[in-house]
Amino acid sequence: MKYQIVPVTAFSQNCTLLWCEETRDAAIVDPGSEAEKIKRAVAQCDIKVSQILLTHGHLDHVGAAQQLTDHYQVPIIGPHSADAFWLDGLPAQSRMFGLTECAPLTPTRWLQEGDTVTVGNTVLSVLHCPGHTPGHVVFIDKASRLAQVGDVIFNGGVGRSDFPQGDHQALVTSIRTKLFPLGDDITFIPGHGPISTLGHERKTNPFVHD
Repeated sequence: MKYQIVPVTAFSQNCTLLWCEETRDAAIVDPGSEAEKIKRAVAQCDIKVSQILLTHGHLDHVGAAQQLTDHYQVPIIGPHSADAFWLDGLPAQSRMFGLTECAPLTPTRWLQEGDTVTVGNTVLSVLHCPGHTPGHVVFIDKASRLAQVGDVIFNGGVGRSDFPQGDHQALVTSIRTKLFPLGDDITFIPGHGPISTLGHERKTNPFVHD
Protein backbone atom coordinates (compact mmCIF):
# COMPACT_ATOMS: atom_id res chain seq x y z
CA MET A 1 0.00 0.00 0.00
CA LYS A 2 1.27 3.44 -0.98
CA TYR A 3 0.07 6.73 0.42
CA GLN A 4 0.32 10.47 0.05
CA ILE A 5 -0.86 12.97 2.64
CA VAL A 6 -2.66 16.05 1.32
CA PRO A 7 -3.09 18.65 4.10
CA VAL A 8 -6.41 20.49 3.80
CA THR A 9 -8.53 22.97 5.77
CA ALA A 10 -7.39 25.68 8.16
CA PHE A 11 -6.79 22.86 10.68
CA SER A 12 -4.15 21.18 8.43
CA GLN A 13 -6.17 17.99 8.36
CA ASN A 14 -4.36 15.00 6.84
CA CYS A 15 -6.49 13.92 3.91
CA THR A 16 -4.73 10.79 2.65
CA LEU A 17 -4.60 9.09 -0.71
CA LEU A 18 -4.18 5.33 -0.24
CA TRP A 19 -3.57 3.10 -3.24
CA CYS A 20 -2.70 -0.43 -4.25
CA GLU A 21 0.63 -0.51 -6.05
CA GLU A 22 -0.45 -3.41 -8.26
CA THR A 23 -3.78 -2.08 -9.52
CA ARG A 24 -3.46 1.69 -8.90
CA ASP A 25 -6.93 1.57 -7.34
CA ALA A 26 -7.17 4.23 -4.64
CA ALA A 27 -9.20 5.50 -1.74
CA ILE A 28 -9.42 9.09 -0.53
CA VAL A 29 -9.47 9.09 3.26
CA ASP A 30 -11.07 12.02 5.12
CA PRO A 31 -11.36 14.70 2.42
CA GLY A 32 -12.08 17.61 4.73
CA SER A 33 -12.05 20.42 2.17
CA GLU A 34 -10.21 21.79 -0.88
CA ALA A 35 -11.60 19.30 -3.38
CA GLU A 36 -9.63 20.82 -6.26
CA LYS A 37 -6.34 20.39 -4.39
CA ILE A 38 -7.21 16.75 -3.74
CA LYS A 39 -8.12 16.19 -7.40
CA ARG A 40 -4.76 17.60 -8.49
CA ALA A 41 -2.94 15.26 -6.10
CA VAL A 42 -4.90 12.29 -7.48
CA ALA A 43 -3.92 13.24 -11.03
CA GLN A 44 -0.26 13.68 -10.10
CA CYS A 45 -0.17 10.23 -8.49
CA ASP A 46 -1.77 8.67 -11.59
CA ILE A 47 -4.23 6.63 -9.55
CA LYS A 48 -7.87 5.64 -10.00
CA VAL A 49 -10.20 6.62 -7.15
CA SER A 50 -12.61 3.80 -6.31
CA GLN A 51 -14.03 5.04 -2.99
CA ILE A 52 -13.98 7.67 -0.27
CA LEU A 53 -13.34 6.50 3.30
CA LEU A 54 -14.42 8.49 6.36
CA THR A 55 -13.05 7.88 9.84
CA HIS A 56 -15.63 10.08 11.58
CA GLY A 57 -18.21 12.78 11.02
CA HIS A 58 -16.44 16.04 11.85
CA LEU A 59 -16.56 18.72 9.17
CA ASP A 60 -12.79 19.04 8.80
CA HIS A 61 -12.68 15.36 7.77
CA VAL A 62 -15.73 15.15 5.50
CA GLY A 63 -16.30 18.63 4.03
CA ALA A 64 -15.33 17.73 0.44
CA ALA A 65 -16.68 14.16 0.44
CA GLN A 66 -19.88 14.86 -1.46
CA GLN A 67 -18.14 16.97 -4.10
CA LEU A 68 -15.55 14.26 -4.68
CA THR A 69 -18.01 11.38 -4.74
CA ASP A 70 -20.02 13.28 -7.35
CA HIS A 71 -16.89 13.96 -9.39
CA TYR A 72 -15.47 10.43 -9.34
CA GLN A 73 -18.84 8.65 -9.14
CA VAL A 74 -17.67 6.44 -6.27
CA PRO A 75 -19.22 5.40 -2.93
CA ILE A 76 -18.60 6.98 0.45
CA ILE A 77 -17.69 4.30 3.00
CA GLY A 78 -17.85 4.88 6.77
CA PRO A 79 -17.86 5.89 9.49
CA HIS A 80 -19.89 3.87 12.05
CA SER A 81 -23.58 4.82 12.18
CA ALA A 82 -23.15 6.26 15.69
CA ASP A 83 -21.76 9.34 13.92
CA ALA A 84 -24.93 9.87 11.87
CA PHE A 85 -25.88 12.87 14.02
CA TRP A 86 -22.57 14.56 13.13
CA LEU A 87 -23.16 14.05 9.40
CA ASP A 88 -26.78 15.20 9.71
CA GLY A 89 -25.52 18.29 11.52
CA LEU A 90 -22.93 19.40 8.95
CA PRO A 91 -24.75 22.70 8.26
CA ALA A 92 -24.55 23.56 11.96
CA GLN A 93 -20.89 22.53 12.05
CA SER A 94 -20.25 24.87 9.11
CA ARG A 95 -21.79 27.80 10.96
CA MET A 96 -19.90 26.95 14.14
CA PHE A 97 -16.56 27.16 12.35
CA GLY A 98 -17.54 30.08 10.11
CA LEU A 99 -17.07 28.01 6.93
CA THR A 100 -19.05 27.66 3.73
CA GLU A 101 -22.17 25.62 4.49
CA CYS A 102 -21.82 21.89 3.97
CA ALA A 103 -25.00 19.91 3.31
CA PRO A 104 -25.93 16.85 5.38
CA LEU A 105 -24.24 13.67 4.23
CA THR A 106 -25.26 10.02 4.25
CA PRO A 107 -22.58 7.47 3.35
CA THR A 108 -23.19 4.67 0.91
CA ARG A 109 -22.17 2.17 3.56
CA TRP A 110 -21.81 2.40 7.32
CA LEU A 111 -19.00 0.40 8.92
CA GLN A 112 -18.83 -1.79 12.00
CA GLU A 113 -16.11 -3.49 14.02
CA GLY A 114 -14.65 -6.37 12.04
CA ASP A 115 -15.70 -5.14 8.60
CA THR A 116 -13.17 -4.98 5.78
CA VAL A 117 -12.69 -2.56 2.91
CA THR A 118 -10.87 -3.59 -0.27
CA VAL A 119 -8.67 -1.16 -2.21
CA GLY A 120 -7.37 -2.96 -5.27
CA ASN A 121 -5.62 -6.06 -3.93
CA THR A 122 -5.27 -4.57 -0.44
CA VAL A 123 -7.66 -5.42 2.39
CA LEU A 124 -8.17 -2.85 5.14
CA SER A 125 -9.49 -4.07 8.48
CA VAL A 126 -11.95 -1.84 10.34
CA LEU A 127 -11.89 -1.15 14.07
CA HIS A 128 -14.60 0.84 15.84
CA CYS A 129 -12.70 3.19 18.17
CA PRO A 130 -15.15 5.51 19.96
CA GLY A 131 -14.16 8.34 22.23
CA HIS A 132 -13.36 11.33 20.02
CA THR A 133 -16.74 10.67 18.41
CA PRO A 134 -19.03 7.70 19.12
CA GLY A 135 -18.78 6.37 15.57
CA HIS A 136 -15.07 6.81 14.87
CA VAL A 137 -13.43 4.01 12.89
CA VAL A 138 -9.82 3.16 12.09
CA PHE A 139 -8.53 1.48 8.92
CA ILE A 140 -5.60 -0.96 9.18
CA ASP A 141 -3.52 -2.48 6.40
CA LYS A 142 -2.00 -5.36 8.36
CA ALA A 143 0.22 -6.46 5.46
CA SER A 144 1.88 -3.04 5.10
CA ARG A 145 1.71 -2.36 8.87
CA LEU A 146 -0.06 0.93 8.21
CA ALA A 147 -3.08 2.42 9.98
CA GLN A 148 -5.28 5.41 9.23
CA VAL A 149 -6.41 6.51 12.70
CA GLY A 150 -8.20 9.82 12.17
CA ASP A 151 -8.41 11.76 15.42
CA VAL A 152 -8.07 8.84 17.86
CA ILE A 153 -4.34 9.22 18.52
CA PHE A 154 -1.67 11.67 17.41
CA ASN A 155 2.08 11.95 17.62
CA GLY A 156 2.29 12.90 21.29
CA GLY A 157 -1.42 13.33 21.91
CA VAL A 158 -4.93 11.95 21.65
CA GLY A 159 -8.17 13.24 20.21
CA ARG A 160 -10.37 15.73 21.98
CA SER A 161 -13.30 14.29 23.89
CA ASP A 162 -15.16 17.51 24.82
CA PHE A 163 -17.42 17.46 21.76
CA PRO A 164 -21.00 16.13 21.97
CA GLN A 165 -20.95 12.41 22.85
CA GLY A 166 -17.18 12.45 23.31
CA ASP A 167 -15.82 10.17 26.04
CA HIS A 168 -12.21 10.40 27.21
CA GLN A 169 -12.20 7.06 28.99
CA ALA A 170 -13.67 5.33 25.92
CA LEU A 171 -10.97 6.98 23.82
CA VAL A 172 -8.16 5.75 26.07
CA THR A 173 -9.72 2.28 26.14
CA SER A 174 -9.91 2.22 22.34
CA ILE A 175 -6.22 3.07 22.08
CA ARG A 176 -5.02 0.65 24.74
CA THR A 177 -7.23 -2.34 23.93
CA LYS A 178 -7.66 -2.05 20.15
CA LEU A 179 -4.74 -0.10 18.68
CA PHE A 180 -1.74 -0.98 20.84
CA PRO A 181 -2.32 -4.77 20.50
CA LEU A 182 -1.86 -4.39 16.73
CA GLY A 183 1.90 -4.15 17.35
CA ASP A 184 4.59 -1.57 18.04
CA ASP A 185 5.68 -1.64 14.39
CA ILE A 186 2.41 -0.21 13.07
CA THR A 187 2.96 3.19 11.46
CA PHE A 188 -0.10 5.39 11.71
CA ILE A 189 -1.29 8.44 9.82
CA PRO A 190 -3.22 10.69 12.22
CA GLY A 191 -5.88 13.19 11.28
CA HIS A 192 -3.51 16.06 12.05
CA GLY A 193 0.24 16.40 12.47
CA PRO A 194 3.15 14.06 11.75
CA ILE A 195 2.99 10.29 11.45
CA SER A 196 4.23 8.06 14.27
CA THR A 197 4.27 4.42 15.33
CA LEU A 198 2.14 2.72 17.94
CA GLY A 199 5.30 1.58 19.70
CA HIS A 200 6.60 5.13 20.03
CA GLU A 201 3.27 6.34 21.43
CA ARG A 202 2.97 3.38 23.79
CA LYS A 203 6.33 4.36 25.30
CA THR A 204 6.14 8.16 25.22
CA ASN A 205 2.58 9.49 24.74
CA PRO A 206 1.69 11.20 28.04
CA PHE A 207 -2.01 10.34 27.69
CA VAL A 208 -1.73 6.59 27.09
CA HIS A 209 1.83 5.38 27.66
CA ASP A 210 2.55 2.23 29.64
